[in-house]
Amino acid sequence: MNENYLWDRSGPPDPEIADLEQVLGTLRYDKPLRARTRPRAWVWPSLAAAAAAATLIAVIIWPRPPAWEIARRGGKTVYYAEEVGQVEAAAGSDVRVLDSRRLRLRRGEIHAVIWAPPREFVVDTPSARAIDLGCEYTLSVAADGTGLLRVSTGWVAFQHRRLESFIPAGAACVTRARRGPGTPWMEDAPADLRIALNAFDERADVNALRRVLAHARSEDGLTLWHLLTRAPQAERGAVFDRFAQLVALPPEVTRDRIVASEPKAIDAAWNALKLENADWWREWKRSW
Repeated sequence: MNENYLWDRSGPPDPEIADLEQVLGTLRYDKPLRARTRPRAWVWPSLAAAAAAATLIAVIIWPRPPAWEIARRGGKTVYYAEEVGQVEAAAGSDVRVLDSRRLRLRRGEIHAVIWAPPREFVVDTPSARAIDLGCEYTLSVAADGTGLLRVSTGWVAFQHRRLESFIPAGAACVTRARRGPGTPWMEDAPADLRIALNAFDERADVNALRRVLAHARSEDGLTLWHLLTRAPQAERGAVFDRFAQLVALPPEVTRDRIVASEPKAIDAAWNALKLENADWWREWKRSW
């Protein structure tokens, strides 16, 4: 760079400086400078310093987002980001990186171990969005868009439009094309309960719902809590009655308030499961 040109405009300018002068020339103020105005020679160093400062500020305020490192290991594709986590995709899986904290799984299976703060890592599927709440999980998607989520540690929220499912460690949930996430169940739930729950989610079969209630254990409170708002209005009282038999509820959680789907009563019913306080998922809903 010709530094003399920057100070007193002597000698030929660098091409970059010439281009910059041409652009800034259109903004030149044509009135004479006042007597106490700095000499013109100081203008260019000031511009250079301002540009350097602006660049430094941009680096500080807008740090570069974490990039995914992609490698192949034993037939699997591994996605790793130091600030997010590690995702292993099985052979033949259709996975696309959407941005620094979001992937799309159209088909296949992934196993994710995430250490980013809750709500910061997302996997989109054809039928639902899996939102990490600090966890380890396996997510598979079939060719027809049906998905299955199994959580090993922590929590995952499944969301499609206004339909939401919350899946803790030891639980699983199916998501269906054009319908979104179904009702979660504990992995050790009775087979009869799982079969009946699938029938209810598939066809809104009231008889299947009643079989779910009949086979539910106290450990299946997670499933019944979701059914408090998913069952047909006429059946919600029966769901509440079975829920109240299996879970110790506080006085404010009454049959009438649950049937009316009052948010505070639904939250208090969730807290009675002693999984985690409802505040975190209310916060999640505000964030997404």
